[in-house]
Amino acid sequence: MKLLFDLLPVILFFVAFKVAGAQPESSLALAQAWLGPLMFDGKVPANQAPILIATAVAIVASVVQVGWQLARRRKVDVMLWISVAVIIVFGGATIWLHDETFIKWKPSILYWLFGAILVGGRLVFGRNLLRAVLGAQLDVPDPVWERLLWVWIAFFAAIGAVNIVVAYSVPTEAWVNFKLFGLMGITFAFTIGIGLWLARHMKEAVE
Repeated sequence: MKLLFDLLPVILFFVAFKVAGAQPESSLALAQAWLGPLMFDGKVPANQAPILIATAVAIVASVVQVGWQLARRRKVDVMLWISVAVIIVFGGATIWLHDETFIKWKPSILYWLFGAILVGGRLVFGRNLLRAVLGAQLDVPDPVWERLLWVWIAFFAAIGAVNIVVAYSVPTEAWVNFKLFGLMGITFAFTIGIGLWLARHMKEAVE
């Protein structure tokens, strides 16, 4: 359930883009009515309507996520705050300038920020932030925690770069598909691999 909640803005972005793309005239009229006033020139390019609508939907969904957590008096994860800030800034720039470049960079910026936070925690504050978050759930040797930290840092750097390469190599519609299925699939496969690797070390720690 939490995974679905975390992925909700990405899923809604995908759905909104597909629905708007299937109805170009209606999506253009909707984008002009609701997003036109938010643009510097007040005019929505016809070919940009689907990505602009999808971006607006993702921004609203992300803000609602935080509002829902606050309304239920639950702690909002730092990663969620960062994600909302990034989508507001880059999604807002996409709408204001009606330029899809910004929303395409958003996933990469988010991944690189996560990696930078982990690097900063280790080099500036001398802390392994992964261990600080997961230490109560995982019992593995100290060297494993250190390797795990740098493996995740490398992953965030690499997947951010992959997103940029794909974004500039394929049409926008293909990138939208990759954003949901490609990035999610890569992250899921990587997480499973990390889990299997940690399971081996956890057994060694017990023995």
